[in-house]
Amino acid sequence: MQIDVITIFPQMLERIIKESILKRAQQKNIVKINIHNLRDFALDKHSIVDDYSYGGGAGMVLKPEPIFCAVEKIVSNRKGKRKVRIILLTPQGQTFNQAKAKELSQEEHLLFICGHYEGVDERVKENLITDEISIGDYVLTGGELPAMVIIDSLVRILPGVLNKRESFENDSFYQGLLDYPHYTRPRRFREKSVPALLLSGNHSQIKKWRRQKALKNTLNKRSDLLEKITLSAEDQKILKELKRKRDSGNAITF
Repeated sequence: MQIDVITIFPQMLERIIKESILKRAQQKNIVKINIHNLRDFALDKHSIVDDYSYGGGAGMVLKPEPIFCAVEKIVSNRKGKRKVRIILLTPQGQTFNQAKAKELSQEEHLLFICGHYEGVDERVKENLITDEISIGDYVLTGGELPAMVIIDSLVRILPGVLNKRESFENDSFYQGLLDYPHYTRPRRFREKSVPALLLSGNHSQIKKWRRQKALKNTLNKRSDLLEKITLSAEDQKILKELKRKRDSGNAITF
C-alpha cells in the first residue's frame, strides 16, 4: 500500500510515522508513507497557500492551485494505472469507524489532504475528492491529527504488520464489540487479584469469559454498537441475563 499526505505542517506527521507500528510496517515494505509539504506547490515566491474567503467572513481558505498541483504530481507518479482514493479530512465528512478502517485497508493507494483554517476551496472537493472523513463531532485546528489517527488505524490491520502476540482481532470495535479486561503480573496488587479463571489454563472457559466481559462492557458503555452486529444465540442469552440483572438493580458479575 502507498499512502501520501498533503499538509502545511509536515513535521507533525514525519515524527509519528517513524515510530512504533508505522515504522515497522514501512521497514517490512508493507506500506510506503510519503509526507508532502503543500507550500512546496505554491505558485508564488512567498509560498502562500491560503487566501481570504470570497463573500467575507473570518478565517482563511486553502487555495485550489497548490492542492491541484500536489495531487496531480502524486497521481502522475503512481505505479501503473492503480486507482488513487483521495480523502479530505474535514468536520463535514463521514464519521470514521472500524468498518471504514477495514474498507480503506483494502486500497492500494490512499492520498490524504489535511484541511486547515476555514477549509479548502470548494473546487477541490468538486473535482478531486473521493471521500470526506471526520474523526468526530468536534473541532480541531487542522486535518493532521485525524490523518494520523486514520493511518495508524488502517495500517495496523494490514496483513503482516502485527505479529500473533499483537493480534488486532480482539481489539475493541474490530468485531463490533468493546474489548474484554486484560491483566498482567503481578497476580495480586494492593489486595486485588487476577481472576482465577485466567490462571486456570482452561482455554475454552477463558474464551467464554472474555466474550461475556466484552458483551458486558459494550452493553454498559456503548449499547448502540449491539444494534449493528450479528449476535449468536449464546450472545443473546448472555445479554438477556445482563439486562435482567441491570434492570432489577442487582450487581452484574461473571
